[in-house]
Amino acid sequence: MPSAMDAVEKAFAEHGKKKVQMPPKPYLYFPKHNGDLRTMPAFLEEDDIAGVKIVNVHPENRKKGLPTVMAVFVLNSTETGAPLAIMDATYLTNMRTGAAGGVAAKHLARKDSKVAGFVGGGNQARCQLLGLSESFDLECVKVYTRSSASANSFVSFAEKLLSCDVVVAETISDVCQSDIVVTATPSRNPIVKEEWIAEGTHINAIGADAQGKEELDPLILKRGRVVVDDKLQAFHSGEVNVPLSSGIITEDMICCEIGEVITGLKKGRVSEKDITIFDSTGLAIQDVAVGNLVYRRAIESGIGENLKMF
Repeated sequence: MPSAMDAVEKAFAEHGKKKVQMPPKPYLYFPKHNGDLRTMPAFLEEDDIAGVKIVNVHPENRKKGLPTVMAVFVLNSTETGAPLAIMDATYLTNMRTGAAGGVAAKHLARKDSKVAGFVGGGNQARCQLLGLSESFDLECVKVYTRSSASANSFVSFAEKLLSCDVVVAETISDVCQSDIVVTATPSRNPIVKEEWIAEGTHINAIGADAQGKEELDPLILKRGRVVVDDKLQAFHSGEVNVPLSSGIITEDMICCEIGEVITGLKKGRVSEKDITIFDSTGLAIQDVAVGNLVYRRAIESGIGENLKMF
């Protein structure tokens, strides 16, 4: 996670300086199967690296013994366009998303944050906890999930990772009584109410990554300082997409992008009383940055299989 966070933070900074090419990710929707497929290309100019990820989201996959999210990443040579590496990107996706949450909280949450609350206890919640644990000395972790098996699994993971209290909350309201709140669910209806969020809270809104998804009461967005990973992508498929399309909020109410905060171009948290929200849609630059890290380490370690394709 530390190396993933370094790579993602640098990628966000390049994005803030407008040193990347990253077209909005197109979606293929499969209503019959309650799933979608996305392609995510990007080029980071300063590092001279490029690639593309193909990723699905199928919430019903667990019943079939498959992950909800699966992905393949291809790293390409910018000199010739030839593929340098093809890799499983399911774990990479989890890690780079967790890294993004850790980086965002590092720059937006109060420095004295001690309590982290999680709505959802799956793989992404664990990776978000990994990211937060790199920047904060957590004293208590709370989790709410509808599945007792998921809750117990999360608790086991958290207790091995951290020396702190880990609590299974009875309600989402209980989880929201935290310094940092993480939402990582596939919800298409708000599940976190505005009255549950206290002054000074930071929220990592992770679950809304497609059109129609939302986890937060839109009044939270009106009350807080909203920082997105990428405006164009967030407006289409982030936490802000439904409130924007319904006119509850407007584009000028979005504070800025996380890369602008990292580079000092814009301010995220202004006061200790601010409610800050990071709207994470997941950017292709994160995949390219972390995928390149994996590729370089594989070369150094002699890991992988050489394939002749052309």
